[in-house]
Amino acid sequence: MSTIQYMKEALALARGYSDKLFQQFENSEEWLHQPHPNANHALWCAGHIARTDNMAIGFLAPEKAHDPEGYKELFGRGSQPSADAARYPNPATVVEYLNDRRSTLMQLLEGLDDRDLEKPTPPGAPDFLPTIGAVLRTLVWHEGLHAGQVSIAHRCLGKPPLLA
Repeated sequence: MSTIQYMKEALALARGYSDKLFQQFENSEEWLHQPHPNANHALWCAGHIARTDNMAIGFLAPEKAHDPEGYKELFGRGSQPSADAARYPNPATVVEYLNDRRSTLMQLLEGLDDRDLEKPTPPGAPDFLPTIGAVLRTLVWHEGLHAGQVSIAHRCLGKPPLLA
């Protein structure tokens, strides 16, 4: 198996779990549930993961990257989740963006091979993302990190574990 194929499968596996988690949140109150006042809630995680995919898209095909107005402030690196539902778009809208960004990313990966993983990221990329391969590895890890946070909120709401 090629490395790029492995990365695509890892991204799909991570998203499969996140999707199952996000499908469990039934209303705004659940989407905004924070197990601790400083914890990330599911809606923030969904928007943040989507924006991170969008960042990767921007590295691969800048013309295909786009953020809805206000998403950087709501979900960007360094933003803080709020329990105020009025600050956020409808969860379905955020999930639609999440799905669109991953679909676009996966389409772009279809055109890559293992040599592309060593290509440098464009100027302005964070230092910890020096290559396209580093970006893809980080996307998998990043989604797993935030899926763990969502899983805690999910369990605090009394919902059964998805993986038993």
